[in-house]
Amino acid sequence: MKLLRVGTAGRERPALLDPDGTLRDLSGLVADIDGTLLADEDALGRIRSAAAAGDLPALDATGLRTGPPLARIGKIVCIGLNYHDHARETGAEPPAEPVIFFKAPDTVVGPDDTVLIPRGSVKTDWEVELAVVIGRTARYLESAEEGLAHVAGYAVAHDVSEREFQTERGGTWDKGKNCETFNPLGPWLVTADEVPDPQNLSLRLWVNGELKQDGTTAEQIFPVGEVVRYVSRFMTLYPGDVLNTGTPAGVAMGHPEPKPYLRAGDVVELEVTGLGRQRQVLAQA
Repeated sequence: MKLLRVGTAGRERPALLDPDGTLRDLSGLVADIDGTLLADEDALGRIRSAAAAGDLPALDATGLRTGPPLARIGKIVCIGLNYHDHARETGAEPPAEPVIFFKAPDTVVGPDDTVLIPRGSVKTDWEVELAVVIGRTARYLESAEEGLAHVAGYAVAHDVSEREFQTERGGTWDKGKNCETFNPLGPWLVTADEVPDPQNLSLRLWVNGELKQDGTTAEQIFPVGEVVRYVSRFMTLYPGDVLNTGTPAGVAMGHPEPKPYLRAGDVVELEVTGLGRQRQVLAQA
C-alpha cells in the first residue's frame, strides 16, 4: 500500500493512493498514519480489505497539499557515509561500523514544502536517501533478516545538511543536520510488501533541472536489514521511528571548487524507485 497524509500543515488526514492513482480517504477507518497504526496488523488488514472492496471514498487531489506520510515520529536515526561511492567522493575511508547521528522529528516537512536556508549558511547541501520506517519494536536483534522483518515500510527522505555547521564548527554533526525544514519526507509510506528488495532501488536528485545524484541502494556499505539490526543493539527502535540510510555520490560537498551549494530560489527534485518524488523550492530563513 501507498499511505500518505494530505491537508494543511498540522491538520493532515490519512489517505491511500490506489493502483489507479486515485487518492482515497482513510479517515473513516483510522485516526492517522503513525506508529500505533503500523504496529496494528488488524488495522492494516482493514485498510487492505476496504481498498480491495472499493469501499474507500475518493478525495479530490486538486490543490491538496501532501504532508509527511508519518505522524508523531519518535526518533530519526541517520546513517552517515553509507555508500561506497559517497565515501570515495568525500575522500573518507568506508567506516568499519555504521556512523550514527540523529535528526529531530521537528525537522520533518512535507515532500513539496519549502526548505529554508539557515541564517549564516554558506554550505547548504542536498542528500537523497531511502528512509526506513519501523513497524515492530526492535531490541537486540540478531540478524539482518530479523532487521528486515521489523520494517513497516519505506519512503523518500531529503537529508538536507549544512556542511560548515556539520564539520567546521566543532562538536558532532548534529548542528548541520537539525536546522528547520531539513528533512522533507514522502510523498508516500510504501509498505514493505511492495519493496521486495530494498537493495535494488535507484535514487536520483536534480538541482534546477540538472541531475546531481544518480545512485542505487546496491552501493550501500551496510544494507537495510543490517542497519536495523546494528542500531537495535544500541537503542530500542519503536513503531514509527525512522532510519535515514545514507546518500549516494553527487552531493555538493563532493564537487570540485567552487562547490555548488544551495541558494534561495534553487529548486531541488528527488525520487526513489517506487516511492515517489519530491520537489522543494529553497528560501532564506
